[in-house]
Amino acid sequence: MRLGVDFGTTYTVVACADRGNYPVLSFTDEAGDAHEWFPSVVAETEGKLRFGFEALACTEQQASLLYSFKRLLSAPDVLPSTRVQVGATSLTLDELIAGYLAALKRAILTRSNLPEAHKRKDEPLEAVIAVPAHAHGAQRLMTLDAFRSAGFEPLAMLNEPSAAGFEFTHRHRTVLNSKRDHVVVYDLGGGTFDASLVRIRATHHEVLATAGLNDCGGNDFDAVLLSLVLQRIGQHESELTALIRQRLLDQCRELKERLTPSSRKLTIDVEAAFGLPVAMPEVSVPVAEFYDACTPLVERTLSAMQPVMARFEGEMQATSALASQVAGVYVVGGASSLPLVPRLLRAQYGRRVHKSPYPSAAVAIGLAIAADDEAGFELSDRFTHTFGVFREGAAGHEITFDPIFTRETRIPARSGGRVSCRRAYRAAHNVGHFRFLECSAVANGKPAGDVIPTGDVLFPFDSSLRGRDQDLTKVPVRRTSESGPRIEEEYTLDEHGMVAVTIRNLDENYHRVYRVGSQLTNN
Repeated sequence: MRLGVDFGTTYTVVACADRGNYPVLSFTDEAGDAHEWFPSVVAETEGKLRFGFEALACTEQQASLLYSFKRLLSAPDVLPSTRVQVGATSLTLDELIAGYLAALKRAILTRSNLPEAHKRKDEPLEAVIAVPAHAHGAQRLMTLDAFRSAGFEPLAMLNEPSAAGFEFTHRHRTVLNSKRDHVVVYDLGGGTFDASLVRIRATHHEVLATAGLNDCGGNDFDAVLLSLVLQRIGQHESELTALIRQRLLDQCRELKERLTPSSRKLTIDVEAAFGLPVAMPEVSVPVAEFYDACTPLVERTLSAMQPVMARFEGEMQATSALASQVAGVYVVGGASSLPLVPRLLRAQYGRRVHKSPYPSAAVAIGLAIAADDEAGFELSDRFTHTFGVFREGAAGHEITFDPIFTRETRIPARSGGRVSCRRAYRAAHNVGHFRFLECSAVANGKPAGDVIPTGDVLFPFDSSLRGRDQDLTKVPVRRTSESGPRIEEEYTLDEHGMVAVTIRNLDENYHRVYRVGSQLTNN
């Protein structure tokens, strides 16, 4: 069975490819009610971890719950070995993500409406999965490895707005034509925001530009409403127990998700959250006040997407047809259901703002379409960061930045292709110290914007240092002859947007391989 799995910050949504249709799976909770999502939450009770609906059922058992753990993956210093504490249980982040995805797989097979014919344990669950467009290398690698560890067979990994572009074309083919073939995907999820400019010609999609935020989403709107509630009852968030805070936050999320354009107020049952009589049993927050408080968050997304719109304007000016070429701004992502979001977008971009009828499921449906070979969709995406390395210049008197892959680098198709780049020189030191990083921009030849170190690599140019690789941090780096061994660096970018680095001593047939986001391996 082929699936599209949108692993989300708040919810995970799964769609399947079924003879040209792409239905969203529903899951039954502990009470037997059906939901078109699986909660992204983990709970610890009596030393055991529970995930999804089982975790939510532990809320009243004084269990320790961890919500939105996907956000941990976007930290610039994240590693698979990063420790996470859930109640009394400590585990690594890769164990946490893999455990959640294994629970998701069990739920697909035992408590979803997936056709019974596909629930055989011997049938592989092949999946196209997604990551935020601006996910760095470690996040991509950890996500891919976690799906594999959980028993899925990943077919491809797409950027979330790129997948939503497939859903747009599937649903709105008639809007597209040879003169109007550009779509801007505005994807506001539970924890992240992405925007992509996509040129669509028939079933071929070409991503021209992306922009985004790793710290802005629906969770932040929930936090705004919680803050307004606490102001009214005269309490600070630090004064709340974890259970009371979570009860209030759950109410805030539920009320936010039920908002319609005609809603006027949100009423929170404070007494139910505290579980005992309080001075203010309930409080009401005018929707207009909530929207005013959330407006800066939405404005952050509008500012973040300016590079995409600027690229669009540049494309259109080149063809002298700015207004006529855009099919629309397509609004997807669970948080975009907040009526304020399309309202502000329309104020900025006019009537060509189109909201997906299934904003929370658009990415999953697009992934299922990508999983369906019969659909015939093709994607040409781009690397969303600049990956490079610091180098010594002017005989050690300056440091320069060497960009290897840039935001203009095309990611190869999922057929297994690679994009390669090489650097060759003679070593001038006893040890090569390679400091790799990813950044969201380059200004005046230097990394700018979000700068994420992706690892330091020490390579023994001096053959006498081999076998001491783990001790190279203790070896002073010194300049040697300019006629040292011939060194070649080969960088490859795969179809998942992940980088591998191979450093070779060509004179002595020795090399080492490094995958960005994982540990260095010897070969």
